[in-house]
Amino acid sequence: MLRLTKKADYGLMALKHLAEHPGGPAQSAKDIAEAYHIPTSLLAKILQTLMRSGVVISHAGLHGGYSLARPASEITAFEVIRSIEGPLFIASCTTNHGDCDLLSSCTVKEPLRKLNDTIRDLLNDIRISDLCEESKAGGAGHARGAQASQLVTLNHSMSTRA
Repeated sequence: MLRLTKKADYGLMALKHLAEHPGGPAQSAKDIAEAYHIPTSLLAKILQTLMRSGVVISHAGLHGGYSLARPASEITAFEVIRSIEGPLFIASCTTNHGDCDLLSSCTVKEPLRKLNDTIRDLLNDIRISDLCEESKAGGAGHARGAQASQLVTLNHSMSTRA
């Protein structure tokens, strides 16, 4: 089943939170975690991962915390998910471990590749700023906001079926 993990969900939520507080003081992992009822230790690890991949910046000190490394309009959902989860594969035809044993006789590898490419393209079209616009618009209007809503709805429906 295709589904984002809680880590990816929490990472997107944290980045949306940071995008909604631009120019203000850095946001601590604890403050973000408390705002969304997320385990603080898990969110801290996620934010550290996003810092290593250049998505967020860490600020040390008494009023330290995290902020976005770039404008929210330049950070894609795909970049965030890939940073947290690693490469996105719908099927494991070819991975870091080599080719599937059935690759030469497989009849669905091309449709699965197209599906993988479509999902990657959709996630690349969704920006963190779109997630913020979706909240403000209440689900109406903006095309990317609608895509973000579809992503959240798709992930939620898949999560509840698991």
